[in-house]
Amino acid sequence: TDGGDIRYVLTPAGRDLEAVVDALGAWGSRWTGRLGDEDLDPKLLMWDMHRNVDRSAIPQDRVVVRFAFTGAPRGSRRWWLVITPDEVDVCDVDPGFEESVAVTADLRALTEIWRGERQWSEALRSGAVAIDGPVTLRRSLPRWFASPLAAQSSG
Repeated sequence: TDGGDIRYVLTPAGRDLEAVVDALGAWGSRWTGRLGDEDLDPKLLMWDMHRNVDRSAIPQDRVVVRFAFTGAPRGSRRWWLVITPDEVDVCDVDPGFEESVAVTADLRALTEIWRGERQWSEALRSGAVAIDGPVTLRRSLPRWFASPLAAQSSG
């Protein structure tokens, strides 16, 4: 409304390249090895995660997921994903909706899950990741995020 919102949308030609870009991302992830602490970036992680939400797996009309990253730089520790059937927004300030579920995670642990180097179940068991909220949302949340990197590194 104030002209400050920016939305990036792929053209049809860009969408045709999606599989190629995903394959290059998986290749890069496989060959870069372990990321250094300076390579961990919550903004990039949230941006990539928001692009790869399986909206068909979301159990309600709108889900708000708050992410809190332990060990992230001050000012980039809290993020929100607002997920509706039509879109997913990533926010670095509280969007003002009631939170459906909260994820508290070590930034490295969630990055490793996203890269396919670690399983949700192991990270939850070890305490590196915690999910708080109604039991149905806690149990289904890992299925909401379809990382092309994890899919290609496991298969």
